[in-house]
Amino acid sequence: MKLPASAHTDRPWRIHEIAPDFRLEDVWALPATGGPDDFPELLERMASGEHRLPGAARVLFAVRLLLGRLLGWDGEDSGLGARVRTLRERLPDDLRDRPAGPALHAAPFRPLYLTGDEWAAETANRTMHGVVHIGWVPDGSGVHRAHMAVLVKPNGLLGKAYMAAILPFRHTIVYPGMMRAVERAWKAREAEPA
Repeated sequence: MKLPASAHTDRPWRIHEIAPDFRLEDVWALPATGGPDDFPELLERMASGEHRLPGAARVLFAVRLLLGRLLGWDGEDSGLGARVRTLRERLPDDLRDRPAGPALHAAPFRPLYLTGDEWAAETANRTMHGVVHIGWVPDGSGVHRAHMAVLVKPNGLLGKAYMAAILPFRHTIVYPGMMRAVERAWKAREAEPA
């Protein structure tokens, strides 16, 4: 479910101090709820790659990777540490000195930082520098809900055109597919023996 921007901007997330120059692109409620201590398990299940994206979203990622190779968007000189500096350089000491959390096997994101209720990872190419942020939000009744925010810094006109071109695909194919994968991964834990 798509959420208003305030669901992200009104929370005291650390990402606000680290990436204030990034634009908030999307905020979504992920289909995962649990107790205050369930956040690490959610991240591990999301990162495991065990529950892959459904076919249409997987095909779109494959097409994007092919286009990136053909058009030179994803070369070593266009990513983190080359075209853009990693946001890890902006981390305050208390975040830099702790584990950054799991790596996503299904997407080209590098873990940035991990706290008890938020995790962020970044990626960069010739079109943009992006951050995915997962938060574990209490609802006031003892239940926590997962939220996902996507922040971007487009690279010039190419980046702005790219982000506009992929918007309908993100909202109709990629995010719904991702939601189904997260839901499958989270529900699978209920079927496992205790």
